[in-house]
Amino acid sequence: MTKARKLMNVDQFDGSNGNAKSSNKKIIDLKPVPACASGVGLPYAPEDWPNPGDNWTWKVGNRKAASGHWIDRFISPPGYFPKVSGCKPRFQSRVSLEKYIRSEFPYADADAFFASFTWRVPAEWTSLAGVEKSSNAYKYNGSLEVSGLPGSESAFNSSGCKAGNEMCSSMKENNDRLKVKACDICCNESDFCRDCCCILCCGNVDYANGGFSFVRCQAILEKDLICGHLAHIDCALRAYMAGTVGGSIGLDAEYYCRRCDNKTDLIQHVMKMIQICESFDSRDDIEKVLNLGSCILFGSEKVRAKKLRHSIGTIVSKLNRGINLAEIWKAENDISTISSALSGREIILLDSPENSRDDTPMESIFDVGNSFLYGKNEGELQGPLYITSDHTDVSAKLEDEIDHTLRSLKNSQESEYKIAEEKLYAQKDFLLGLYQQLEVERGDLARQTPFTNGSDSDALLTSVLSRVDQIKREEIKLKQMMRIAEGFARLPGTILRDYFDILVDD
Repeated sequence: MTKARKLMNVDQFDGSNGNAKSSNKKIIDLKPVPACASGVGLPYAPEDWPNPGDNWTWKVGNRKAASGHWIDRFISPPGYFPKVSGCKPRFQSRVSLEKYIRSEFPYADADAFFASFTWRVPAEWTSLAGVEKSSNAYKYNGSLEVSGLPGSESAFNSSGCKAGNEMCSSMKENNDRLKVKACDICCNESDFCRDCCCILCCGNVDYANGGFSFVRCQAILEKDLICGHLAHIDCALRAYMAGTVGGSIGLDAEYYCRRCDNKTDLIQHVMKMIQICESFDSRDDIEKVLNLGSCILFGSEKVRAKKLRHSIGTIVSKLNRGINLAEIWKAENDISTISSALSGREIILLDSPENSRDDTPMESIFDVGNSFLYGKNEGELQGPLYITSDHTDVSAKLEDEIDHTLRSLKNSQESEYKIAEEKLYAQKDFLLGLYQQLEVERGDLARQTPFTNGSDSDALLTSVLSRVDQIKREEIKLKQMMRIAEGFARLPGTILRDYFDILVDD
């Protein structure tokens, strides 16, 4: 079904249409819903838009506002709608939804669209304990489930998982986990478990297959305490909290944690997903996981992300051609081919403040000949120089730093260009204004007659001559400013200070 066929009647919701009026009647009956509830169509999502039978779906989170409605609400269009960043669209904010509608359906009436349903979803007064997670549990679209795990509907276990999930990591013995910082928001809910519940949809996550389908925020908030909240990758992608997102969030193949506002790089997670695929026998399962990884990397400006996404495309292409799985993974050399493709020559000084660690295991470093630096006096040791053997991690770190440096350089150059553009055009406009004034003053002087007061003529002549001198000075100034073509660094400090308002050290 093509997009052209779906660009509907623009007047479908023009206010005079009978369907729109009947829809408004349905919206009046706003029944409060429990936490993590979901549904189809009115009153909390559009119906029959843009065409009859096109019903949208909605879902709410578990954070309740003081006004009595759910803070987190999501809305998804019919499946045939154009994708966003290579993935099926799912919208968390009215602004993002309106932007999508105006972009993909430019002839539609966005105001009428939002008038056809209600955006705010009233919250049911009952506690989260009354919510049946089985009816709202999140599922990955395919045979690999990331929720609905055995035991997810069991009674609350005070000694382990708050959500009553027997497969939760908190139920495992000898669970060697990092300590997490106390949370007084979502974790105060009676059936929300930080170890197995998605912070975005409240559904359970699946720890099977290495936990490829979710990401945990490992940001250190206090000494030895991490955030620890997790989210389904797919939920984060749909909520524009994972992948590459512009605007104020500014993600580049990263995950943004709603709880602590920290970012997590997802490139290593995608590499882990590819490694997990080697253990699968189902081509469909492999392709689903790889497509999810491709969505994470889509649009990234990082060199590593581009290379990794190309490798994923190569694997998917081989899958579609029916090549034997063993041959595919052999050609990829058990993912080390990808790793080496991302790696170059890398050296890391472990004694630098950023990279030194007191607990660095000795087996992870090795001596490389002259492993000591000497001071000015020969024989004065300044400290050992070590080189790490974990070249993959070093390559990832260095490439990220280089990418960041290049982006910063590009941004600084763009900033300098904008400053130069603004100042040069402002000077040009000022100079043209002087020419216009000179033209007016010359006209006034030319209209003088022999009977005109001599003092007036002298004043006009003085004004014209003064304007000519001013124009000459401003032209010289513009010529000096145009030396910016040599670069800011080559200009004298006086020009930068006087003409571009840039202060430089002498």
